[in-house]
Amino acid sequence: MSEYRFDDIRPDDRVLDIGANVGGFCIRAARKSGHVTAVEPVTTSLLRENIRTNRVNVQVIDGALGNGKPAEICWDDCRVLSSTYPLGDLIAMSGGCDFLKCDCEGAEWSINPRELGNVRRIEMEIHLPPISGPVNPALLEYISRHYDFVIDRKPCHDILGVMGVLHAERK
Repeated sequence: MSEYRFDDIRPDDRVLDIGANVGGFCIRAARKSGHVTAVEPVTTSLLRENIRTNRVNVQVIDGALGNGKPAEICWDDCRVLSSTYPLGDLIAMSGGCDFLKCDCEGAEWSINPRELGNVRRIEMEIHLPPISGPVNPALLEYISRHYDFVIDRKPCHDILGVMGVLHAERK
């Protein structure tokens, strides 16, 4: 979990955790902010159980980031048919987003840059083919114009391809 930076989550931040898995990020975020939404298509029941066990308040959306059409989501040995939502829809369902954590195995490239308009902070795992579709140059351009950022790279030599973690704060 140390790959994501979240010490600057504010008590009034609306935090959106896309690709929440079992809650490693959203549970910690909920201890800093009372407005956390977790989006997860595969491990949703484990996520909900973990939220209950840790006695934190996190809204859960059973779904994934995408184009709004159902999609087969594969993670480890699990395959599910999941609803997908554009980032703007997830932000609306969450009541807004100040802090975005996104780890969605390549679906990050589906983000329309305009949907980041009110996002102050981004923590995002970035995937390259073969796991993701094509890179979205408009997203990278928007982030480089509107955010101060660094990308921590970590080597990956399996089918996931090259990955990095983007840490971005609005200028």
